[in-house]
Amino acid sequence: MMNPKNTIVCFRNDLRLEDNPAFLFAAGRGGGVVPVFIWAPEEEGAWAPGAASRWWLARSLESLRSDLNKKGLRLIVRKGGTVKQLARLVREADADCVVWNRRYEPAARKREREIERHFRAKRISVLSFNASFLYAPGQIKTKTGKPFQVFTPFWNACLTQEVSAGFGKVPSRIQIPLKWPQGISPDRSGLYPPCADWAAKFERYWEPGAGGALKQLKRFLRKGLSDYQKGRDIPSDPGTSRLSPHLHFGEISPKRVWREVFRHAARAKKSGMSKTAEVYLRQLVWREFAGHLLYHFPETPERPLREKFSRFIWREDGKSLKAWQKGRTGYPIVDAGMRELWETGWMHNRVRMIAGSFLVKDLLISWTEGARWFWDTLVDADLANNTLGWQWVAGCGADAAPYFRIFNPVLQGERFDPFGKYIRRWVPELSKLPDAWIHKPWQAPAEVLEAAGVEPGKTYPRPIADHAVARQRALAVFSRI
Repeated sequence: MMNPKNTIVCFRNDLRLEDNPAFLFAAGRGGGVVPVFIWAPEEEGAWAPGAASRWWLARSLESLRSDLNKKGLRLIVRKGGTVKQLARLVREADADCVVWNRRYEPAARKREREIERHFRAKRISVLSFNASFLYAPGQIKTKTGKPFQVFTPFWNACLTQEVSAGFGKVPSRIQIPLKWPQGISPDRSGLYPPCADWAAKFERYWEPGAGGALKQLKRFLRKGLSDYQKGRDIPSDPGTSRLSPHLHFGEISPKRVWREVFRHAARAKKSGMSKTAEVYLRQLVWREFAGHLLYHFPETPERPLREKFSRFIWREDGKSLKAWQKGRTGYPIVDAGMRELWETGWMHNRVRMIAGSFLVKDLLISWTEGARWFWDTLVDADLANNTLGWQWVAGCGADAAPYFRIFNPVLQGERFDPFGKYIRRWVPELSKLPDAWIHKPWQAPAEVLEAAGVEPGKTYPRPIADHAVARQRALAVFSRI
């Protein structure tokens, strides 16, 4: 057999070297390895990466570049049509094989089919792998071969199949090509968001890249996992893994997270640790469920899975939408969440549900408006998870909350932030209010407000909706469908 030529590895949302099947295949094939990233947001359809995602992506690529350099490799960045750029790179790098890890969003799947058709017609080998999920979307089905639409049966079906061990470590020596194709610098790619000065603050809260992902996993195993069952619902505590952006960009594999959680729970042998680990692993499989649904129902980012909800007439209320986006609704737990999002590019999951319910149920503004805002401002914006979460809140998706489940923002705040620690951090103008009034400042006695320096309608807005009235309105309009 002739020795293989160079292999092009097209990186996408898999920005790591370890547990990366496409990269490890290329490293073990023989011939040089040519790592490539192609920036083509125009190919993402209606869901090109938002500003916060672009901030993360630019820094994650720099981290990947550094890791590749340590192996004697370069990251070749190109801009433009993926097929066109890959065809050029095959010629320039004298490659006979193109490999990548699959993405499962509708636009990405379409592009992958185009890549396969183009290169097979040219007699260039193409291979793709699953690196993003424990189970490839489409793998888990009902006994009749249909897609699951309820989580618990999906979870149970997943438990009948083992999670494979992963794809191993990176070889110490990797063959490099004799000649490197030219790339462009990231700042010339148009990758960096043009109007994202607000994102400069993200540096205080995040470390994008595979190294940052591993640090975050170790922190969670050390400080968060043991109390995860309770801590995950307390927004003021670091009780969640905060791995979602790292998983979305593929800086760590879900298989590694699964393995490490199991190992840590086994070593700890604390009372209840195995149960706590299961609670977290269910969340990891919820992510799988989201990917599974998007794979089978690719229209859901734009349309409700439950067709009857397409008849729902949402309110057009730009003023209220803006107040919600900026954390000026007059409901402290909602405003705290929206301000946390603006400051850090992330929001605690419990508060995401409260803020989402307020938009959809109290204001009757479409879940698609919320999905769009989250898409642009979340560093962990993921099309599958974003779609599932918003359709769950609106009651129009798979395994969704029933339409009559409407979160009371006051009661939710009192239950999950009883001492107002979270609100005091993100809504500092209320920080001097006593615990008894911090979740409902509009009801506080005048002398309490004065002592706390709070002037309703001036230093802090009055509620833009009366929850009791809004709840009855929502029940009435949702019940019609």
